[in-house]
Amino acid sequence: MTDLALAYAAARSRLVRVAYAILGSMSEAEDVVSECWFKLIRADRVDDVEAWATVVVARSAMDVLRSARVRRETYPGPWLPEPAPAPLVDPADRITLDESVSFALLVVLESLTPAERTAWVLHDLFGMTFAQVAAVVGRSPAAVRQLAARARRHVGAGTPRIGVDRRHHRQVVERFLAAAAGGRLADLVAILDPDAVLTTDGGGRGNSARRPVHGAERVARFVLGLLAKADPDEVRRPVAVNGVLGMAVLDERGTVDTVISFTVAGDLIHRVDFIRAPEKLRLFR
Repeated sequence: MTDLALAYAAARSRLVRVAYAILGSMSEAEDVVSECWFKLIRADRVDDVEAWATVVVARSAMDVLRSARVRRETYPGPWLPEPAPAPLVDPADRITLDESVSFALLVVLESLTPAERTAWVLHDLFGMTFAQVAAVVGRSPAAVRQLAARARRHVGAGTPRIGVDRRHHRQVVERFLAAAAGGRLADLVAILDPDAVLTTDGGGRGNSARRPVHGAERVARFVLGLLAKADPDEVRRPVAVNGVLGMAVLDERGTVDTVISFTVAGDLIHRVDFIRAPEKLRLFR
């Protein structure tokens, strides 16, 4: 049992990343990985713990995602992924959370079917063969290849760039924050992509926008309006959101009330996402 526990502990970081990329929810990912441990100790014989557990976790995550999609159809307002406060780094693994599972990527993956998302995550992010992925999604390797190809086209069309350099991302976000603090509409519009989108996930909270805001000028006006109405006791501080610079807003009690994620395209802000649903902010508290 000790050897099994050590092998599972060594694989756990990767397993959480796999589940998180499929689900977009760290809490659900952790639940799936915990369940996998109980399945592992009940299994007859497992020679390669990480390989066995990756298949089990991915399959469970895909099942959870299918049921979650039904719930998300009735979600009050836009649904955004759950942000992670810092990258999960495994020194023995070339993949890190900030490189492979950026918040921008998680948003785009929401447009895929559960099978497409799982196939793309396992093959393109985690390097599994189509034959290995086929064991997860229950289709032939040829069908999995098609799933991954469709997903790749959607991902390519849905995001300006995956894996933006962190230093460049920080520079663009800092220019945006400075323009917002300055309060001049023109300065803020200039740092926004003409097709910029601002989305608020409030989880049903009454003071959250129920629809995305589109266009640089509308986004700029919305941001300046929020700042004008902000509580004077409100505190803002920089935080890492999936490995890149974001912003946390704290209420008068010092509790994180909002986490803001920024997606950068070139030298402009392409997306601004406000995550305000309390259950999605637990890792920042």
